[in-house]
Amino acid sequence: MLVILKENVENLGRIGDVVKVADGYARNFLIPNKKVVAASQNNLSAIEHQKKMLEKKRAAEKLSAEELAKKISAFTCNISRKVGEKDKLFGSVTANDIADTLQAGGITIEKRLIHIKDPIKALGVHTVEIKLLPEVVTNLKVWVVKEEA
Repeated sequence: MLVILKENVENLGRIGDVVKVADGYARNFLIPNKKVVAASQNNLSAIEHQKKMLEKKRAAEKLSAEELAKKISAFTCNISRKVGEKDKLFGSVTANDIADTLQAGGITIEKRLIHIKDPIKALGVHTVEIKLLPEVVTNLKVWVVKEEA
């Protein structure tokens, strides 16, 4: 099924792209979540008109994402956790914890943009990837320290 993307979809495309997807994926996920519209002749002509505006919007989004990436890479993320024997953490540090720490520091991002490759279950410095846009990716150093009792 040919569809037109109404928002950026990971591993599929960006706003305004015309892509071919499986019928079930479109019917059961993309259309109900209002991420796409069917690629009819009317919708295609409307999208052509809006593509120029979308390009300006994409350029502005990329510029703001690059500025945010600079702020994130300069940010010091300290998370304190209770530890057990041999300095093992109780549980792990999650994307939600990192997003909350960034929020407290004045940087607001969605937790789904934070990609933790391996679970953080030990004290020390860990590098976490933050993917703001497909072409704007930054790294954040997360310092996990022992919580003082």
